[in-house]
Amino acid sequence: MGSILLKNIKIAGRGDDEVDILIKDGKISRISAPRETVPSPEDEPLETVQCRGKVAVPGFVNMHVHAAMTLMRGTGEDVAFHRWLGKIWEAERHIDEEYVYWGTKVACIEMIRTGTTTFNDHYWFPAAAFRAAVEAGIRPAISYVLIDRNDSEETAAEKARCEALYSFAGEHWPGGTFVVGVHSIYSVSEDLLRWAADFAHLHGLKIHIHLSETRKEVDDCIASHGISPVLYADRLGLLGPDTIAAHTLWLSDEDIGLLGSRKVSCVHNINSNLKLSSGYMFRYNELKSAGANICIGTDGCASSNNLDILEALKTAAMVQKAWRGDPAAMPLDELMAMASANGARALGLDAGKIEEGRCADILIVDTDNTFFLSPAGFLPNFIYSAHSDCIESVICGGKFVMRDRRIPGEKEILREAGKVMRLSGACGFRKETM
Repeated sequence: MGSILLKNIKIAGRGDDEVDILIKDGKISRISAPRETVPSPEDEPLETVQCRGKVAVPGFVNMHVHAAMTLMRGTGEDVAFHRWLGKIWEAERHIDEEYVYWGTKVACIEMIRTGTTTFNDHYWFPAAAFRAAVEAGIRPAISYVLIDRNDSEETAAEKARCEALYSFAGEHWPGGTFVVGVHSIYSVSEDLLRWAADFAHLHGLKIHIHLSETRKEVDDCIASHGISPVLYADRLGLLGPDTIAAHTLWLSDEDIGLLGSRKVSCVHNINSNLKLSSGYMFRYNELKSAGANICIGTDGCASSNNLDILEALKTAAMVQKAWRGDPAAMPLDELMAMASANGARALGLDAGKIEEGRCADILIVDTDNTFFLSPAGFLPNFIYSAHSDCIESVICGGKFVMRDRRIPGEKEILREAGKVMRLSGACGFRKETM
């Protein structure tokens, strides 16, 4: 792998001093003052990129996404969560491996363009999603999502399928992370929930689950089990430092204390929650104080309608400030950590920060535009003023996956994805011959 030298670039959050960043073998090899950067012979072949007027930002980690839902935008608009979910499940009866492959290819384009270098996917046909991500050049964490709807025959089949994919991934998924996905406590039997926890612990795997997303989920769980979804998940062994809990929106003080003491990674999906009217009072301060690791995600495009982490950061901060009546809620540095370092930590990756020795996942932000003209610092302008089109180039694992806003093969991917979408019969499209 050739080395890259980013010349005269600033690093977000580190003042106005320009530095040179040397990238080698997928890692940040050296950060130094420009005059001190002298490439050694072993750094060849070396590509030098002049970055004066630009700022380096850690690549975003989208910690909860259903990537292939890029082909389901507009499904179930203006309906509440559980009616929307029924529409989604009906649409998903028509999808297959090819649909997920091309849908994920589209998602990767969108995530790259908006600064995501790692994504934690939670969807069907995981091998197809992994292949699409690898071809795009970004880093996937891919779940096998368990769901049996309390059907005992399906329970046994799900266990077998998860075991088989885990064995396959061990041989065929270099650079990827296999995750035990659990759809939710209301769509998975107690038997399968316990098995998922045991299987993940046995193999040292992460667990990725929707948890306490809606008031109805909480009320139904209390009616069925006498306790909240968080307590129920803990009773079954699902909570721990390797657990990634998406949404965690409807929480009691007891729930928060438990999530914190178990060191769970809680993923805030503000745009999806707002759009489906699931809620908005994400208890960020309380979860942080309790010891939870708080990350951010977009959810899928069928609910959030895009995969733009920068947009999610702005919305999350402003909603938090509004409902708390506190303009200091969600400080800028904590927002950036939610989008980068916290997600990397949740997945066990040496990424999320621009430091020597870390994975070279870097966004190059062009500040030569109206949004950065003011004397305010970089982060307030980046998060509250700019749009993601200020991200000029993206490096993931030491390789450019976007240069000057150009992504290789984009038009061909969109054309093929459109064909698959129209032929699938999902989302109200009638099957037809192209």
